[in-house]
Amino acid sequence: MSSNEIVIQVTDLSKRYEIYDRAGDRLKQFIFPKLAKLLGSSKNNYYRDFWALQDLSIAVQKGETVGIIGRNGSGKSTLLQIICGTLSPTHGVVKVNGRVAALLELGSGFNLEFTGRENVYLNAAVLGLTAEQIAKRFSAIEEFADIGEFIDQPVKTYSSGMMVRLAFSVIVHVDADILVIDEALAVGDAFFSQKCMRFLREFKKSGSIIFVSHDISAVKSFCDKVLWIEKGKMLQLASPKTVCESYLEAFYEAQQGSSTSTKLKSTTAKNIFSNPVKDQRLDFINTSNLRNDLEIFKFDSAASSFGTGEAKITDVILLDAGGHALSWIVGGEEVTLRITAQAINNISMPIVGFSIVDRLGQNLFGDNTFLTYRDHPLCLDAGEVVTAEFKFNIPLLPSGSYSINTAIASGVQSDHRQLDWVHDAIIFQSHSSSVCTGLMGIPMLDINMNIVKGR
Repeated sequence: MSSNEIVIQVTDLSKRYEIYDRAGDRLKQFIFPKLAKLLGSSKNNYYRDFWALQDLSIAVQKGETVGIIGRNGSGKSTLLQIICGTLSPTHGVVKVNGRVAALLELGSGFNLEFTGRENVYLNAAVLGLTAEQIAKRFSAIEEFADIGEFIDQPVKTYSSGMMVRLAFSVIVHVDADILVIDEALAVGDAFFSQKCMRFLREFKKSGSIIFVSHDISAVKSFCDKVLWIEKGKMLQLASPKTVCESYLEAFYEAQQGSSTSTKLKSTTAKNIFSNPVKDQRLDFINTSNLRNDLEIFKFDSAASSFGTGEAKITDVILLDAGGHALSWIVGGEEVTLRITAQAINNISMPIVGFSIVDRLGQNLFGDNTFLTYRDHPLCLDAGEVVTAEFKFNIPLLPSGSYSINTAIASGVQSDHRQLDWVHDAIIFQSHSSSVCTGLMGIPMLDINMNIVKGR
């Protein structure tokens, strides 16, 4: 298959279910419409239609990872089952080019009375392996699952985590072209989840993945594009960052009502400050081309935002120790992030916070004012302005684009209303870096090596 070959093509897909309000209506539906047809009378239905999917189309290319997000009941699992061939569509066409291995709802495909060993042979055979191939790979499957002597115990004695271990281990070893992963990985322990993600990242190099998760950070970091489904309909199909930001806005709107959101127009960030600024590079001797120079762009008041509109973030700026606005920072030095907001209505218990994200929207770090002021919360009257300052050492960042999301809310950490959330309030660019691995680095206090001579 070529790299641009489509391995999954879903066209105008719809799935309808018949919903019966009473148990007897199902029997009536079986008998009376046929009787009405024989008698030539009008036909009555004793059910109502429920469309789990409606006119959904998507293409997945070879080597592409597609995330699917949406609330419970939105149709995600129905779509996966149709792609895997375990459910038939009412309308539309699904074409799959390649072997599909799926990890759907917990325990699917397992016979609970069979042992783990027997279920390995059963599942692998369903996925296309011969008995001889399964026998050759069984030791590797057993080692990956790492469930010890439980491999010869009935699956009904397994914990949910053990079930996932065995199911995932099987799909790892069946030479699939396409993997379909539902939320099932969420029940695994941290060590096994990391093991699975390492495999999936390696698999991405040659195979295609459909990845369903409520973990928005995982979707952002892992997927090439994201499909957002709501009530069986496609709401958005775009980059992970774009879709996840829209999904986050919709989540808060569902919790607290409509948002006064503004969408970011196609603009170019400009490194222009109305006030004189200090170029922090002048304080350093340029001794290496690996120095982590970060170029800071001005706060964009027209950036994409959402919230109830009861407050408005009016300015975001990075300052040095002397209170000067920064247009450049060197990774590792101390900075102060100042967020200014104005109350439109009276606000009790305001919380101001921020998060620094990379170009994919992955959260690197952030904080808010809640814990500092939980015992003596502030109150804002309409028209008052509040500033929040966060002092920290900017981490060492790999070369690339980054941004700072800012927000003001009211309430407590676990239960609050988003008054104004600004995506990409400040954009900054890392031009060079000494970071050799990871999403970010921190200054080392000491690094040394000692040679110990053998005796």
